[in-house]
Amino acid sequence: MKKLLLALAATTAIAIPPASAQVAAPVFAQPVSGTRLDISATGEVSRVPDIAVISAGVVTRSATAVAALADNQPPQLTGYSASNTVNVRFRDIKATGKILDALVAEGANQINGPSLTIDKPEAALDEARTKAIANGRARAELYARALGMRVVRLLSVSETGGYGGGPVQMMARADMAQAASKTEIIPGEQQLQVTVNLSFELQ
Repeated sequence: MKKLLLALAATTAIAIPPASAQVAAPVFAQPVSGTRLDISATGEVSRVPDIAVISAGVVTRSATAVAALADNQPPQLTGYSASNTVNVRFRDIKATGKILDALVAEGANQINGPSLTIDKPEAALDEARTKAIANGRARAELYARALGMRVVRLLSVSETGGYGGGPVQMMARADMAQAASKTEIIPGEQQLQVTVNLSFELQ
């Protein structure tokens, strides 16, 4: 029995790790000895859209619409309609009129667009980020001079969000498509923005 108790004690001692191994070393944030300054800054760049998207479809109906009933009776089924829609994506924005003509010639009677957008905005957004950080640093220096202090260090930086320049809608109707080839589409420019939050220590 004594040997059995000694064996159990040895097993228990091996199974339980030291208490010091279970306690992680505490992590302390570096204190700010001066004044904390929080700034929100935005960087903006302009780009010319390089992609156009047109939504074209064919809608067919089995019967013409009837006048609405004046005595508030429940609506009645007067027929059925079927539609088929495709999206056309192209880079030659100047050819928009010709593409509209071709779609109508193929039977499209419902056209939306073109929508102009930027194909790959990542590089432009990175440029906007660089400008946003530069604007934030310049503003921090301005505050520091106004307060008779100086910027010691950057404490933190985070990105609130970026705006990649959403599609610009340029509506066209199917009955206007015959003259669309004579209409010049000017893409103009789109603005891309990134906002960052920066924290500085002033002394």
